[in-house]
Amino acid sequence: MRTLLITGPGGSGRSTLAAATAQAAARTGTRTLVLGADRADTLGAALGVATGAAPTQAAENLTAWRPDATESFRADLTAFQDRAATALELLGAARLDAEELTPLPGAEELALLRALRDAALSERYDLLVVDLPPTPHALALLALPEELRRYLRRLLPAERQAARALRPVLGRLAGVPMPSEWLYDTAGRWDVELAAVEAVLADRNTTVRLVAEPGPAGADAVRAAGLALALRGLRPDVLVANRVLPESVEDTWLAGLNAQQRKTLDEWQGTYDVRTVRHLGHDPRGTDDLAALAVPGADEAGSAVEWPVTDRLAEDGVLVWHIPLPGAIRDELDLIRRGDELVVTVGRFRRIVPLPSALRRCTVAGAALREGELRVRFAPDPDLWPQGR
Repeated sequence: MRTLLITGPGGSGRSTLAAATAQAAARTGTRTLVLGADRADTLGAALGVATGAAPTQAAENLTAWRPDATESFRADLTAFQDRAATALELLGAARLDAEELTPLPGAEELALLRALRDAALSERYDLLVVDLPPTPHALALLALPEELRRYLRRLLPAERQAARALRPVLGRLAGVPMPSEWLYDTAGRWDVELAAVEAVLADRNTTVRLVAEPGPAGADAVRAAGLALALRGLRPDVLVANRVLPESVEDTWLAGLNAQQRKTLDEWQGTYDVRTVRHLGHDPRGTDDLAALAVPGADEAGSAVEWPVTDRLAEDGVLVWHIPLPGAIRDELDLIRRGDELVVTVGRFRRIVPLPSALRRCTVAGAALREGELRVRFAPDPDLWPQGR
């Protein structure tokens, strides 16, 4: 199944275009599920059908779903309390009833990720269209599975589970209680769930699509989104320029806005595959308006951003890791080597990535940012690199 993740700045019309894209695919006979998480049900308003916790038939071949973060949060926390009952009793902690639980920040994102995983594994659909949150939240959402799995591996390493029989003895020797079995079991379940979501996001049939309204604010948002996506190893298939005015307008008040849009579109053309969607003159509502929007098809070919390693040992004695970072600024770039990981920070975006196996036996020999690509040089460590290589 193909998965299309649609995001863009707040107010750019991404939910409307997600609905239009899903509707257009369904009309061709493609079994389509459109997934959203907006509390205000913007997706349902565009489709003309209220959406909720249960999948809703919006049209022939088209299903809409808005997962219930409240119910998911209550179920997870109630199950966690059941597994940790012994520890909670030792602490004298009172259990929380499901009725008094209110979702904490991040619950909606986790519910959306779980729904994305479940939908992607379903065989009922050919296409999954996901209306992601506005770009800043969407970028954090895409990074969440990888980051949480990293935290779990550091806090509860899997190899420590081999010492299950020794935990009581170690606890007596150390004088402090050791982590219980339920804690490792819970971490294991979370890791499996997060790995499944991460696999969907990294799948070659998963594509990210950007939606923005051409103009200074849209240009800034697209520049930041493109850089952040590249840092995650992703590249949008197309950039949808939404609410584009006709090339010639008679209204003098609109002439300035039109010129602003044309300038931004020209800038985007050199970097992205830009598709324009004209302004209807009103907010699109219902199936007729959605059909009038000339949205790109869902079968566009997106691609991952490759981070290749170049062997220059014979010429310069180094290996070079090429990390594409379009739009990066040298003054906002920072690199830190931590063991077998490289911490890459670009402005407000950061990612901790494991080094390729060959580079783990090297030391960092320098780095340079050229033409939107970070090139990190690694020199073989004599103590780790095999002799004769």
